[in-house]
Amino acid sequence: MINKTSHASLSGTKWGIGGTCVNVGCIPKKLMHQAALLGTALKDAQKYGWQITGPISHDWSTMAEAVQNHVRSLNWGHRVQLQDKEVKYLNVKGSLLDEHTVKGLTRTGKEIMLTAKNIVIATGGRPKYPTHIPGAVEHGITSDDIFWLKESPGKTLVVGASYVALECAGFLTGIGLETTVMVRSIPLRGFDQQMAGLVTDYMEAYGTKFSWRSVPKSVDKLSSGVLQVTWTEEQTGKDQRDTFDSVLWAVGRAPETKTLGLEKVGVKLNKESGKILVAADESTSVPNIYAFGDIGEGRPELTPTAIKAGKLLARRLAGQTNELMNYDNVATTVFTPLEYGCVGLSEEEAESRHGKDSIEVYHAFYKPLEFTVAERDASQCYIKVVCKRGGDQRILGLHFTGPNAGEVTQGFAMGFQCGATLTHLKETVGIHPTCAEELTKVNVSKRSGLDATVTGC
Repeated sequence: MINKTSHASLSGTKWGIGGTCVNVGCIPKKLMHQAALLGTALKDAQKYGWQITGPISHDWSTMAEAVQNHVRSLNWGHRVQLQDKEVKYLNVKGSLLDEHTVKGLTRTGKEIMLTAKNIVIATGGRPKYPTHIPGAVEHGITSDDIFWLKESPGKTLVVGASYVALECAGFLTGIGLETTVMVRSIPLRGFDQQMAGLVTDYMEAYGTKFSWRSVPKSVDKLSSGVLQVTWTEEQTGKDQRDTFDSVLWAVGRAPETKTLGLEKVGVKLNKESGKILVAADESTSVPNIYAFGDIGEGRPELTPTAIKAGKLLARRLAGQTNELMNYDNVATTVFTPLEYGCVGLSEEEAESRHGKDSIEVYHAFYKPLEFTVAERDASQCYIKVVCKRGGDQRILGLHFTGPNAGEVTQGFAMGFQCGATLTHLKETVGIHPTCAEELTKVNVSKRSGLDATVTGC
């Protein structure tokens, strides 16, 4: 096993084995999201009778050290597992010389050559920097850095509106930092846009500021050390300025394919995205070279998808199975302050594929029981089930905003592998009192125009 890319960001942040998810993605993100949720829980606790005296504050360095220590323990665990499975791990930068030969370059500049019958590429992606914006690279950070900062990022501007941008802005707000999200066009592109609107509405109510339809122009470091950001408001055409302690770029990810020598050996890429063109069995245009994960064109950029695809590819190469990865109906969750879980098609995609008259959308606004005593606003807690209109009303998409959205969505995702219908959903007896049970009770369609607010307990 060769580690083909260096574990370092442009800002110099370094980490160990385990890829994006372990080091600079899902794991530290979820832990920092949890830190923010605990802050909200402390406020709720007082309504439930907990006597909390004195001001409550959050210490970044305590959280960061604990999160980073956990990540390091996972790095160690992966090394041990590789040893146990007798997998030779080489921490070198790799590139292809031909379809069977990989050249590795060590930190000291020493070259090593490796030959193999089959070569598998799984180098993933890295955050993009908007290099055309003066000061963006010199003064900005990305998700490769935020989780490894020893000191608090302070007042932060997050540029972008992807799930990475909104998740980072959400936990920064939640631990008490002044945070602004700069959005050029729409939030959560590729997700259901009604649900995306509920996520950002909740965030705005929660304290995150949004600068809508704005494009950054420059980042300058002032003598005081703060960063002055200039941006243009598209609606007015006017330039605006403000100062921040940190600027976090979350403007998309680029596949790590440029330095691998792929085109030299005939591996075809999508010229626009830079991703590798792959077949259903993860094979590339070169028969013995395979690629999976984020670098595969058209593949979901999700860790569990890559893990499953990798396992199946290994089994196929070992002659143990012919099973291919099923990339349809992969569930995911956005860990924003109000979590959003979904599986299947968005309402827009269902309309596009099947036509507006051929789908039925059932929905409900509900209030989590936990929100009642805490007197929390539940305006954005919402459920949407997108179905085929005729026959048994097969479910095409399921969407949920609310507490523990990942846990809720994971359970219902299995139903999609079994051809779940609206009847199946309605025949399922709910667990009371839970948020998830509201999905088993949906009965108001958008087409009916009736009030979708859940009443009673």
